[in-house]
Amino acid sequence: MTCIVSANSKHIENATLILKRSGLVAMPTETVYGLAANATDGKAVAKIFEVKGRPQFNPLIVHVNHIEQIKEFAELRDIDSILAQRFWPGPLTMILKRKDNNNLSDLVSAGLSTVAVRIPSHKTARELIKKCGFPLAAPSANKSGSLSPTSPVHVVQSLGDKVDMILADGACSIGLESTVIDCSGDKVCILRPGAITASEISEILGQEVIYDMGNKQGEVRSPGQLLKHYAPSIPVRLNAIDIEKGEALLAFGSIKFMGIRNGGRAQDLPDDMFRNLSKSGDLYEAAANLFAMLRDLDKSEHKAIAVMNIPDIGVGVAINDRLRRAANG
Repeated sequence: MTCIVSANSKHIENATLILKRSGLVAMPTETVYGLAANATDGKAVAKIFEVKGRPQFNPLIVHVNHIEQIKEFAELRDIDSILAQRFWPGPLTMILKRKDNNNLSDLVSAGLSTVAVRIPSHKTARELIKKCGFPLAAPSANKSGSLSPTSPVHVVQSLGDKVDMILADGACSIGLESTVIDCSGDKVCILRPGAITASEISEILGQEVIYDMGNKQGEVRSPGQLLKHYAPSIPVRLNAIDIEKGEALLAFGSIKFMGIRNGGRAQDLPDDMFRNLSKSGDLYEAAANLFAMLRDLDKSEHKAIAVMNIPDIGVGVAINDRLRRAANG
């Protein structure tokens, strides 16, 4: 059975030893729980792909503790430094050009000439990386294609005893994977939306930053770009204005006037068939609740999950991206 331990100094030290011995540790971050391995150890990184059942053309994010570590394996331009100064530590991942002759495992880049990297803000993640002294490859700690984990229990539910240790430090404050921005070309663009929006980045850079979330001919330039991603085991129906018999409801805002087809009111649904991402319509609260509430409703006795409309603005862009991929799954 996987060891779930509180994230104190003793257990962080033990986690460091596991990672130095090519093991896997689930660590908390501000976004989701990550499945961490030594990014310079090819054997350890290969375990990530095996445990998650992750396609090996899907790159991983490398987590570091300070920007000087990045300079050892990636090229940093002035524009990258501006973004780093404003948004790191935090939920932003940058795609950078990878340097030749660096010590990262080739697997983290999935054969690309770039590398995805970020500095998390979560104190436990930062302390673990600092203790290790090497960068950590850490995708979400769940089976590939399934819902991302925002608590230690979610990790156990998805990966069971395939992780050597789970460092438990409560629920994730953001609850969505990091924003991924491609800084490797002439123009920067967002490949995966997250809590940091295009408008925020545009304001800092003084130039328009667009979303480019396409997946042309199976091309994967960033973690999270696979069309089938973040998927529950039952169908997901988007932009629901009413509910079919047997469907569970993932609401946003008021459901006062929402009904069940052929009779009934949504507000009369039993507790196990209803969750509200944010009664007040707060998109950040909805983002933090998204994966946990989808998990709560993902039950075989439910016909499907009906999801109310989420405004496609700000962090709502990221929420809708995850919901569309859940529906495709």
